[in-house]
Amino acid sequence: MTTQLARTAEELHALPRDGRRAVVMTMGALHEGHATLIREARRLAGPDGQVVVTVFVNPLQFGPGEDLDRYPRTLDADILLAEKAGADVVLAPAVDEVYPGGEPQVRITAGPMGERLEGASRPGHFDGMLTVVAKLLHLTAPDLALFGQKDAQQLALIRRMARDLNFPVGIVGVPTVREGDNLALSSRNRYLSEADRATALEISRALLTAQAAAGLGAGPVRRSARAILGNAAGMEPPLLLDYLALVDPADFTEVPDDHTGEAILAVAARVGTTRLIDNIPLTLGEPR
Repeated sequence: MTTQLARTAEELHALPRDGRRAVVMTMGALHEGHATLIREARRLAGPDGQVVVTVFVNPLQFGPGEDLDRYPRTLDADILLAEKAGADVVLAPAVDEVYPGGEPQVRITAGPMGERLEGASRPGHFDGMLTVVAKLLHLTAPDLALFGQKDAQQLALIRRMARDLNFPVGIVGVPTVREGDNLALSSRNRYLSEADRATALEISRALLTAQAAAGLGAGPVRRSARAILGNAAGMEPPLLLDYLALVDPADFTEVPDDHTGEAILAVAARVGTTRLIDNIPLTLGEPR
């Protein structure tokens, strides 16, 4: 199977297809985590369906001090990876295709959930993310859209947008893919030096240690994760913690110490010049 490259929605919709269309949205620089999403999209769409991978570096998601021009652009390699994983089409639109009138004056607003955690660290990021996801859902018109659980807050917001605004699409979350040393796959990992990576591994170690304590409740989960991340602050290079949060998956508010049931432990930290995020789902204590 040869993956087709489309530059416009018109080119995409002119391609023949039978069955369901599943879309995987990316900003390029594809890696094995994206390949896992594409393979799952292939499985869900079926052999007669169509899998579309979008590659679009969205300028609305970059805030002050975040270098849009520095973001890696590797379209040829992305097409090869998408093809091996089972994609039928890579849609790589120009900015003018997605935003034909320039930056949109009307945008999706993420609301209170979008102001917490990642939203507090990167003001306006989630508004830009939801706006481009909404645009790409309209442009691709899929039956299913798949997103990684590594970006748990993003996934929760997309699900909320689809539900609140009646998007006729199924939103599918796919578990985080990790490398052999348990570091969550990310295009940002390429910026880590060997020493940076050794420090960064303390993030996943904190999450997995906390997961083992989930049956004891929220307090032990928080304490075990904080202990590991606190020690990592003394490593060289140090781990600079942005946040450690144990949150309700529905709205990303902090859960109380007596909470039982589902929760997400989320971490954001900077190692060297690279900011990393990770999370893990937990079931605290005895579920209700």
